[in-house]
Amino acid sequence: MRVAGIGFRQAASLASLADALARAGRAEALATSPAKAQAPAILALAAQTGLPLIAVEVAGIATPTQSPRILARHGTGSLAEAAALAALGTGARIVAARVTSQDGMATAAIAEGDPA
Repeated sequence: MRVAGIGFRQAASLASLADALARAGRAEALATSPAKAQAPAILALAAQTGLPLIAVEVAGIATPTQSPRILARHGTGSLAEAAALAALGTGARIVAARVTSQDGMATAAIAEGDPA
């Protein structure tokens, strides 16, 4: 299974999230932190794509890329990568590292593995 982890700023639009997802690649589900899972933009992305949305804890998950701002705020180097990995659990691996939307408002990463 392939899960797209999605990170985004509060002001991000559906277009920002859709752009980040398109840049990352194909997925069968979306994942983000519980704090972001009720945001209108990600709910709209899930509705538009028809993909299930999984809310997962991301703090403490090691990620290939590191953002000092995200580390301070969420306890992980990349919310997108951590969410994708957490949604799949043990044995998951990043197959598309974090990419950023053209406007810089959203990120996406793809992990592959067996669902947790």
